[in-house]
Amino acid sequence: MAKEKQPNRIFENETGVQGQYRNWFLDYASYVILERAIPAIEDGLKPVQRRILHAMKEMDDGRFNKVANIIGQSMQYHPHGDASIGDALVNLGQKDLLIETQGNWGDVRTGDEAAASRYIEARLSKFALDVAFNPKTTTWQLSYDGRKNEPVTLPMKFPLLLAQGADGIAVGLSTKLLPHNFCELIDASIKYLKGKKFEIFPDFQTGGMIDVANYNEGKRGGKVRVRAHIEELDKKTLVIRDVPYGVTTTQLMESITKANDQGKIKIKKVTDVTAKEVEIHIDLAAGISPDITIDALYAFTDCEVSISPNACVIVDHKPQFMSVHDLLKVSAENTKSLLKRELEIKLSELEDKWHYTSLEKIFFEEKIYKELEQKHATWDAVIEAIDKAFTPFKKKLKRAIEREDILKLTEKPVRRIYRLDINELNEQIKSIEADIKQVQYDLEHLTDFAVAYFENLLKKYGKGRERKTEIKEFDTIQVKQVAIANTKLYINRSEGFIGTGLKKDEFLCDCSDYDDIIAFTRAGTMKVVKVSDKVFIGKDILHAAVFQKNDERTTYNMIYLDGATGTSYAKRFNVTGITREKEYDLTKGSDKSKVHYFTANLNGEAEVVKIVLSPNCTARNKEFDFYFEELEIKGRSSMGNQVTKYPIKAVKLKEAGRSTLAGRKLWFDDKFGRLNTEEKGQYLGSFEDEKLLVIYHDGSYELTDTEMTQRFEPEKIALIERFDPNKIITAVYLDNDKRQYNIKRFKIETSTLKTQFLFIKEGEGNRLEAVTTEDEPVLSVQTGKGAQVRKAKFKVAKMVEVMGWKAVGAKLTDFNKSIEMEWEQKPKEDNAQPELFE
Repeated sequence: MAKEKQPNRIFENETGVQGQYRNWFLDYASYVILERAIPAIEDGLKPVQRRILHAMKEMDDGRFNKVANIIGQSMQYHPHGDASIGDALVNLGQKDLLIETQGNWGDVRTGDEAAASRYIEARLSKFALDVAFNPKTTTWQLSYDGRKNEPVTLPMKFPLLLAQGADGIAVGLSTKLLPHNFCELIDASIKYLKGKKFEIFPDFQTGGMIDVANYNEGKRGGKVRVRAHIEELDKKTLVIRDVPYGVTTTQLMESITKANDQGKIKIKKVTDVTAKEVEIHIDLAAGISPDITIDALYAFTDCEVSISPNACVIVDHKPQFMSVHDLLKVSAENTKSLLKRELEIKLSELEDKWHYTSLEKIFFEEKIYKELEQKHATWDAVIEAIDKAFTPFKKKLKRAIEREDILKLTEKPVRRIYRLDINELNEQIKSIEADIKQVQYDLEHLTDFAVAYFENLLKKYGKGRERKTEIKEFDTIQVKQVAIANTKLYINRSEGFIGTGLKKDEFLCDCSDYDDIIAFTRAGTMKVVKVSDKVFIGKDILHAAVFQKNDERTTYNMIYLDGATGTSYAKRFNVTGITREKEYDLTKGSDKSKVHYFTANLNGEAEVVKIVLSPNCTARNKEFDFYFEELEIKGRSSMGNQVTKYPIKAVKLKEAGRSTLAGRKLWFDDKFGRLNTEEKGQYLGSFEDEKLLVIYHDGSYELTDTEMTQRFEPEKIALIERFDPNKIITAVYLDNDKRQYNIKRFKIETSTLKTQFLFIKEGEGNRLEAVTTEDEPVLSVQTGKGAQVRKAKFKVAKMVEVMGWKAVGAKLTDFNKSIEMEWEQKPKEDNAQPELFE
């Protein structure tokens, strides 16, 4: 009989090597998740943070303590080295909420580290003492060595987790909670308690701007984009005023230098002059646009970063993913519950105090204390006699008299009792009863009490904690439009190759690594390819250039021979969208087809060409002119119009063409401050070579071109429209020095582009109040409020002469805080948005 195979006991037995490793790994993973990396939902703290705060509370005497001493105290509770405790303490101190600091604690903006723990000091903030500690409502547990008690969680009456944020990497798990604004969290808590809707968004100490369109309430899968503020100091210098969250000034400058070295941006130098506030200067290279450079900084450097939140917290000893809205609700309910417990404890203490004070009053007022003077056999008999003496008065009390109550009374010094003492006890009882009534009222109206608690927090600690990060929707930067053309592209027309590595061949153009290249061959094929070292297009390349997707103005004029029939056709077409690397046939598809004539026209120009036919053909006219302007612009796959059925010998350019396209229609997107052709925002009109007039609230104007990469700040713009040099500008502005409003009418006399000119009187507090370019403007002015309202209308053209743009203007009216001004607008037919036909 065959021997039965025995199972492998090492792998089956949990005490074997495999079983031990499985248990050890699970134990380790659980320990890291619960005890180190992930914060608890109750107080928003990791164990090391909670133990630090508890140690600081034990040491608290109102004075600062050396951080080294705090670390030593914390080591009684935290079973790890002083380095981990010190790092966690510095991190808490830099958040400037629970801990007051003294000394050099480093800087999260610059990445500077804190001084050694023996040189810096800390103490708990008044805010921390108010919201984080109450031994009566704290659940305690033994410390790791069993010598001391430590809190399981602190009784946190504030959404600390959302205020501070949290980062942690555990075993197979991580958390990333972004910090939120102190005041907004309190407002949101109040709204939640009142049953109202609320929204909360991240806010960073480092300032900057944040796009929260995809925040998704901080849940997994969400994302925020954070940008630094970049200002144009002048046409040659940019200034960065803050850094994105999680990025230091050193990292930011390194990313800018790297982008410059890679040719993505072009700058002379970058200088860090940060002191109290972040300030990084960027000197631009000659001829480089500041607007394009700002876009490029956001596209290629750490001036913009994306952050993916992942709100994971410990709930009932298990990790759980939640939204920030849910976390705030849990925090508000937890605060409400803690306040209820505190009120219940206070009520119990007041009732005990009322009971004992009442006993004391009866004890002295009814002279029960004289039982102490009687001769009783034992002390127990004395206690029993006093208890019996209280019998007639027990109905007045709210609970039974305990032995401990009588013992406490007997400890009172026996002295002469004055009526004044009895009156004082009566006053105490009344005061206690009033307090009991108030506590009972607060318990019955617990939500209102919690709301009042949060309102008091906001009043007490909200000053100076206003939002630092500007919430703003970001536009999408097209990398191809802002990348510097730092790569040289070459072409071998006969062999059909294009690439950056063909340095011995013909130079084609400068481009960037992000560009696409469009190319056409003599055989009538077209292909769009990525910029690369060397790529094959097709033999005998006629034309190649950087391809602009959705370009409806670049028009290709072509005459080609259909190899199957011998007939020649002419066509005009755009290429707006294609599949990269795919070959497109622009002829009728015959192998013998070829292109006679080809031009690329950036603005839809339509030239005149001379067609020369073969001298051997039977055509009566061997030469004739062909006008491309007679052709409609169609799609690339169109066959085109017949030119001739006879063989063509040559096609020659006779006359350069004019554009057959209407002017480019532009809109101004006042959300992102961009010009566009996608019909977003205010319609500006149809443009060819016209300029734009921009008038700002500070009383300056600027003439600019219609370059689409320009950046505007919509909140600073009072008026933007197509510039007409014959139009008269009417403006009302505040002369703050004379406390009056002045009015002036003038024409633009300057021609310099992209330079701002101040057209109101220079002075602090002076500002533009109203502006228009109407021919006959009517200004409506209203002053006063309620029954005191006065209205007036001014036909400005009849009362104010046209003057120079530097003129001060004439007085309109005295300054009044309640004044309101507006123009009575007439519909503008030339600027009306055109009708669109499908």
